[in-house]
Amino acid sequence: MPGLLEQYLPLVIFIALAAIISGALLVLPFLVAFKAPDPEKLSAYECGFNPFGDARMKFDVRFYLVALLFIVFDLEVAFLFPWAVAFKEAGSFGFWSMMFFLGVLTVGFVYEWRKGALEWD
Repeated sequence: MPGLLEQYLPLVIFIALAAIISGALLVLPFLVAFKAPDPEKLSAYECGFNPFGDARMKFDVRFYLVALLFIVFDLEVAFLFPWAVAFKEAGSFGFWSMMFFLGVLTVGFVYEWRKGALEWD
């Protein structure tokens, strides 16, 4: 049992030190921060002008489509990097499975393009 404690002592010290530092970083700003709010700082926005319109207005659906496209193609690149690194070890099955994956994404991209989802009129 003493050998086990000796092995885990650095881990316990690390966790305790991390808890102390994170607790101090959470509490210290409340103790040290300069507290003199002015009317400008307490206003709803700090961008220089008063808000106009409703904050809960509806956005055009194209913003959401562009965001979804970004996520899809960002994930595609995230899958391509490890595949490219392990290209030699993946063999022909790895190659054709990635070609199938890219084909599905290409079909989806062409479909969205033909439907006009990328048009901003």
